[in-house]
Amino acid sequence: MVGRRRLGRQFGWLWASYAVSAYGSGLGFGALPLIAVLVLHAGPAEVSALSAMGPAAGALIALPLAPWVEFRRKRPVMIMMDLARFAAMATVPVAYAFGWLSFVQLLVVSAVASAAKIAFNAASGAYLKTLVRPEDLLVANARFESTNWSSIAVGPPLGGAAIGLFGPVTTVVADALSYLLSALGITAIRGQEEASQAADKSPVRAGALLDGWRHIMGHPGLRALYLNQMLVAGLIMATEPLLAVLLLRQLGFPPWQYALAFAAPCLGGLIGSRLARRVVARFGRHWVFRTVGTLRAIWLIGLAFVRPGVVGLVTVMAVELAIIINMSLYSPVLATYRLEHTPKHLVSRTLSAWSIGQQASIAILTALAGLLADVTSPRTALTVAGLLILTTPLLLPIQDQTSQHEPELSRSHS
Repeated sequence: MVGRRRLGRQFGWLWASYAVSAYGSGLGFGALPLIAVLVLHAGPAEVSALSAMGPAAGALIALPLAPWVEFRRKRPVMIMMDLARFAAMATVPVAYAFGWLSFVQLLVVSAVASAAKIAFNAASGAYLKTLVRPEDLLVANARFESTNWSSIAVGPPLGGAAIGLFGPVTTVVADALSYLLSALGITAIRGQEEASQAADKSPVRAGALLDGWRHIMGHPGLRALYLNQMLVAGLIMATEPLLAVLLLRQLGFPPWQYALAFAAPCLGGLIGSRLARRVVARFGRHWVFRTVGTLRAIWLIGLAFVRPGVVGLVTVMAVELAIIINMSLYSPVLATYRLEHTPKHLVSRTLSAWSIGQQASIAILTALAGLLADVTSPRTALTVAGLLILTTPLLLPIQDQTSQHEPELSRSHS
């Protein structure tokens, strides 16, 4: 079992910090768009803009941060990014209390939080590579993946109940405090962190901004996995607003059923993440990339056939469960491969490039899907997304692109 492997007290503090912020984000999932609707009476166009433009602006802000993160000690960077997210989110309840809240402020908060998240993840990934042994990377990534999905399963329903009982900014307060607690947890990690060799060199060259993409696109295995991941993540996320319109507006599902349809399948993330180590040990990493990577893509088309009533609810839950089990099995294997095949001096920039590309893909494909739904219908747009994602396994790497170090990885987890 993944949970039985000991990775040390330092990893325990890092994992606890991640869990606190993950559950805080789970409670605050969708809070900013909800506040825009309930408090600022924003229309559909403004809510869509908030969902797309905030993260897109955050990706642009994160781009120049990547070399800065690379050439500094990672724990102070993680603490700084947690504090930045705490400060940004805390402005929302303060402004709400004094009647100063505006749509522009929500856009700025979303952008700052998105940029800080990318920088935090880049720093934490680089730090993780130095914190645990190479043979334990898969176990560590699987624990993060399991925590992420459990927070999504539990957080939004509790957050919805909290908003109903205590008001629209309640979950934003919880989200902000979670980042403060995460920062405190990271400060508890002991041990001297080695400074980057480039930390004392003079200004970072302009080309350093693109070094992460150069590494990804120059590595056959990473390039294939990156292009595949951008399309898969973008197409899956593009269906979320379409499905909301279809279920809530056209098929008449009550809000609690809509929430249940997405929260309950997230428990499948616990299954997939806990299977990752055993599956790699038995079948090998390449099998996971090819087989599980394909299984992530074949279920989405099922959302186009959702009908009213209990059958429709069960259909959505079954499709989401199948996707999430495969995603949660695939993701820690991908994260481990990415760390293993990235030199230490490029980890932060590579992870930043990966996150920025994926976030941009989600924003673009979500916008295109929304336009298609406006011209045709949400069901037609869901059908197109489901058909397009069936082509994504063609981008998955071939055997000789991911087989390096495969015997060592398999033996270390057997």
